[in-house]
Amino acid sequence: MPHVHVATAFDNPGSRDIRFLQEAARIGEVHALLWSDQALRRLTGAAPRFPSAERLYFLEALRFVKQATIVEAPPAPGALPECGGPPPEVWVVDESAGQPDQQAFCRSRGIGYHVVRAADLAGFPPAAPDPPSPGRPMVLVTGSFDWFHSGHVRFFEEVSERGDLYVVVGHDRNLRLLKGEGHPLYPEQERSYLCGSIRFVKRAMISTGNGWLDAEPEIRQLKPEIYAVNEDGDKPEKRAFCRDLGIEYLVLKRTPKPGLAPRSSTGLKSVQP
Repeated sequence: MPHVHVATAFDNPGSRDIRFLQEAARIGEVHALLWSDQALRRLTGAAPRFPSAERLYFLEALRFVKQATIVEAPPAPGALPECGGPPPEVWVVDESAGQPDQQAFCRSRGIGYHVVRAADLAGFPPAAPDPPSPGRPMVLVTGSFDWFHSGHVRFFEEVSERGDLYVVVGHDRNLRLLKGEGHPLYPEQERSYLCGSIRFVKRAMISTGNGWLDAEPEIRQLKPEIYAVNEDGDKPEKRAFCRDLGIEYLVLKRTPKPGLAPRSSTGLKSVQP
């Protein structure tokens, strides 16, 4: 496959950013060039919302990214940054970030140039489920995953160390029932897509039950060996359900990736501009 380069801030990433990377990955192996904090300040005139180490961690966790490199200084306008690794064969850009000089830059260096149009980013096509790993237990987690952030990525990473990870995302109607009007912030298909885009996840799906055990139908169907929750998601109903079915119930503390700040959806919502 050709070596594809993209240049990105990936600051406060959402489904559109990830969809762009998914489309780039259809062309070849994606090497994402991530602007450093200093470079992003020079490009935008503002401090990044998240530090480069956290942005890099999230970016490297995406199944659509083969390699990611922090770029310390932005190049000349319309030019692709220099970085290590195989030279680029295709530069892929988002239509909203395209510049007239980019195509001339690529032509002068024999690099292909591809623009991802806004229409290409419609919908949330799920990644194909990964096949089960022979001999590994199945681990299942549930949640709303409504404001997807590095804390969720870290939770998935930790849980996936225990076995093949399956994620069941709460459906919209149930979240409104549990949390009230205004929830969820993002529709169920989008939230499931975001979870499934993380390389630690074997498969993401949407719940079909109700209440705190809205994933009961999926649990009975999949028969996981382990049901994992973080401390916020620990509920007596879940403990009793797992005890009755002989499923190991695992409660993990909220711990960020070493070197990164703790993240929670509530905390991010409170500072969202």
